[in-house]
Amino acid sequence: MEDILIAIHKLRVHFPVLSPFLRRVVGKIRAVDGVSFSIPKGKTLALVGESGSGKTTLGRVLVGLQRATSGSVRYEDKEITELRSKEFFPFRRKIQMVFQDPYSSLNPKMRVQSIIEEPLEIHFPQMSPKARRERVVDLLTKVGLAPSHINRYPHEFSGGQRQRIGIARSLAVDPECIVCDEAVSALDVSIQAQILKLLQDLQVEIGLTYLFITHDLAIVQQISDFVVVMHQGKVVEQGNTRDVYNNPQHHYTQSLLEAVPSF
Repeated sequence: MEDILIAIHKLRVHFPVLSPFLRRVVGKIRAVDGVSFSIPKGKTLALVGESGSGKTTLGRVLVGLQRATSGSVRYEDKEITELRSKEFFPFRRKIQMVFQDPYSSLNPKMRVQSIIEEPLEIHFPQMSPKARRERVVDLLTKVGLAPSHINRYPHEFSGGQRQRIGIARSLAVDPECIVCDEAVSALDVSIQAQILKLLQDLQVEIGLTYLFITHDLAIVQQISDFVVVMHQGKVVEQGNTRDVYNNPQHHYTQSLLEAVPSF
């Protein structure tokens, strides 16, 4: 039996709908509505659905950027949904995020060294400047960039290179889990393949666990061990990737698979 790193149970995230005049609550948007699934250690679970399905909101709950309305998220044996900011701080190191747009997620006024050093300064304030720089150089090498890139700015890189910088930043604090929110959707197909290969290599080398959020089932088949399909805030299907691909049970999953281009 596989060890479970993250267990989500009946998670709900609702947003109030306000009237335009008196600003009274007249309804709610059920962005995430009773979602349950688990992510085994060292595995990749793909969270699939169209825009507005709730998948990104769920990812934001995991990294502490969004509060849950109700339900449970357990990280190993620790319930994390009710933690206050100070209590959640250790989990910010354990669960990192790689965002969709590799340009807007990087501060254009900061050099690569400062971008990757920033989480080190927050989580390891005792670390010396020399040790931080050595860590940055090591991370650049690990993600396929040159140490000489350390003093450049984000605009001096291609989209694929910027995403590598984002991955290096997420790795800086030795996370156990990385939430990849549409991490390759803004890249050309050939660059997508390179980034996916990098993520897979890092998983083998470090033992990372991934929650891979995407709308693209073609990518899911390449990278994931398990699939959870979300539609309108609910899980409509989940299981082993091969089983879901070969024998989809829900009509929504079937429609998503039919839309995957065949070559």
